[in-house]
Amino acid sequence: MNASTPEGWEEKRHQFAELIERFGKGWERGEPEEITGVFSDGATFLPSPFDPPIVGKETIADYWKDTPAEQADVSFRYGEIFMVGPWFATEYKCTFRRRRTGHKVDIRGALFCETENNAITEMRMYWHRTVD
Repeated sequence: MNASTPEGWEEKRHQFAELIERFGKGWERGEPEEITGVFSDGATFLPSPFDPPIVGKETIADYWKDTPAEQADVSFRYGEIFMVGPWFATEYKCTFRRRRTGHKVDIRGALFCETENNAITEMRMYWHRTVD
């Protein structure tokens, strides 16, 4: 840390990493409640730039509810966290196998989040998917 690094930077980065860890572990385990545990009650979730916003924790959980039935062998990883004030972004990679077809799916993208009181108030996902 140098003289230009803001005070509390490392603690904030750790809080953001914890939110993404919890989100990723929920995805890996197929646990919608664990995924939505990182969001505030009135959060907004945009699963892609072309989807309408999903608003509210319960509605976000509903979006993820079919994940356990559709995805197996899920692995979620993220990269360096970039942050400014209450906002952060990171690249991510998620791989899984489709239960119905057995096809392997590789998703690479970026997450952009706004936070308040150690919860995500808005998450925007941008991604590209390849299927084997």
